[in-house]
Parts: sequence; C-alpha cells; structure tokens
Amino acid sequence: MAKITLGNRPSSFSHTVKFKLLDGTQAAVKVVYKYRTRSEFGAFIDEIAAASKQERGADADLSWAKVMEQTGSANADYVMRAVEGWDLDEPFTLENVQQLADELPAAVAAIMDDYRNAITQGRLGN
Repeated sequence: MAKITLGNRPSSFSHTVKFKLLDGTQAAVKVVYKYRTRSEFGAFIDEIAAASKQERGADADLSWAKVMEQTGSANADYVMRAVEGWDLDEPFTLENVQQLADELPAAVAAIMDDYRNAITQGRLGN
C-alpha cells in the first residue's frame, strides 16, 4: 500500500483517455495533466466560466454555427489550461486542440471529464 504524505503534491500527472470515434471504434490519447487541488480546480472552473460568459456577451443574433464555434473554443481553452501535452503526432498547440474539438468533440469531452474526475474524486479509472 502507498504511504500518504500530505503537502507532497506533483506538478503533473498523466493518463490515457479513451473515447469512441464516430464509427464506434475506441481510440485513446495519453495526456499529461496539470495538477490542481480541489480548491484550485474550483477557482480554475470559475475562471473558465467567467471567460466564457464574457465572450458570449448579449448577442441577440447568435447562430448555431456561432454557438458551436464558441463551445469548441471554450473547450479548447479548458484543455490548454488543464493539459501540458499529449502523445498525438501533431504538436500540442491551441490550433490543434481547436481542430480536435471541431473534428472529434468526444475526445475533448473525454479529456475534460477525465481531468475533472481525477481532481475532484482523486482517482482515475478505466
């Protein structure tokens, strides 16, 4: 059994995130997450929500295309702030995360869910 030492926090941790592709096959990407405590994660979510609210504004002529673009952009921002890197052939850049969010939204959702579960529940499962 592992010995617990409080105050000995890691700077990051990695995990292989699994998700389904459009054809139903399973894919995976190994990501390196930035470590946050639960309270730091709460502040992180507050920052993400505030930035999203500010970006949305009060646009009365909002279209579905704009909603999808803003959602993808917000999700990409979340991933960029939660992840340090990945094992994809493409470099870990904002543009590539935005492309992943646009082409494979299930991958980005899985990365976001996996990170939230790791931080708030303190464990990662398969």
